[in-house]
Amino acid sequence: MKYHESLIVPHKSATLFTPTNILNEDVCLPAAVIKKTALTNNIQWMQHYADTRGVSLAPHGKTTMTPWIFSQQQQAGAWAIGVGSAWQASIAAASGIQRVLMVNQLVGKANMALIARLKTEYPAVDYLCCVDSIDNARALSAFFAAQNQTLDILLELGVPGGRCGCRTAEQALTLAEQVATLPALRLRGLELYEGVLHGDNPQPKVEALLRDAAALACQLERYVTGEFILTGAGSVWYDVVCNVWLAEPKPANCRVLIRPGCYITHDAGIYLEAQNAIVARDQTACDLGGDLVSALELVAMVQSVPESGRAIVNFGKRDSAFDAGLPQPVAHYRAGKSVALAANSMETTGIMDQHAMLKLAPDVDVKVGDILVFSTSHPCLTFDKWKALLLVDDAYNVLETLETAF
Repeated sequence: MKYHESLIVPHKSATLFTPTNILNEDVCLPAAVIKKTALTNNIQWMQHYADTRGVSLAPHGKTTMTPWIFSQQQQAGAWAIGVGSAWQASIAAASGIQRVLMVNQLVGKANMALIARLKTEYPAVDYLCCVDSIDNARALSAFFAAQNQTLDILLELGVPGGRCGCRTAEQALTLAEQVATLPALRLRGLELYEGVLHGDNPQPKVEALLRDAAALACQLERYVTGEFILTGAGSVWYDVVCNVWLAEPKPANCRVLIRPGCYITHDAGIYLEAQNAIVARDQTACDLGGDLVSALELVAMVQSVPESGRAIVNFGKRDSAFDAGLPQPVAHYRAGKSVALAANSMETTGIMDQHAMLKLAPDVDVKVGDILVFSTSHPCLTFDKWKALLLVDDAYNVLETLETAF
């Protein structure tokens, strides 16, 4: 017998009582929860932004790897779902996603075989991946030709010192010429990720890369079958990508495609800062009304108050992102009732595998068994720590269990 066949509960935030309310301790805590009203707001806001700018949206699904969320994004109008690996692509296809954009290189026989199986089992799915070298292109062509399949690809443009991608327009053009001679590949456009550019003021470098990409797209047009897909934009520069690419000359039949991912739950850290900067510089974001709001929270319990000014909470590195700032308390409950939480009265100062350490201001009343709600920063690295997240209403009633596929 395999261990999972005899599990008492299916995942670490299992619901043990019906009806289920997190504040009533009906769920094994800690738990990662998503506020449905906030999630719906974020899906609608970003789709509205893309529609208003006249571009297409391919949310990066690797943020959540949650099929239910993929479906919500597609139903709201997303043109595709972005992924980063063959495994993620297979999950998206099996979830009913109609167009899967793998913004990464497809390498290795087993990964190629997985995509070949995807193309066989889900023939209506439009799958694309990236190429930046002739060696990879030849390997892909040989493999998919042997399967009697055609693989749709995008050339990837990169930057010196960055990650994947052709480093110059000349390299990209040479690769496009070579790809045109390979029997099982079909070039569909050009991809980049401007988020690899950093520094005190990266915007001029981002804009220069985008202008270069638009010019390269015009040169690549003769090698492309059908509409030309020109895609970039993570969650930090999607407004700049729209501003530059919509203004620059492009191929005649060009689809500008943006790929933000972390907007889906937003956060109270690095993506809040990024969105605030976008709203400050982009008129469209201002005129839309509303804004992105934090939808992902970590709910945990005080398990020890071992000394004055210090409390220990029962979550840790196994439960939450900690690379871009520690989760911070935003709400306090006792016996299901809200307790006033004064500004700066609690601060998470340390985190271990299963413990978080809080510094308490003088006279703060915290007891063992209290429930604390924490905001997070960088949602990608919280999602991937959970087999399931709990979709809740604003009163923390559990509406649905959302399984992830990491």
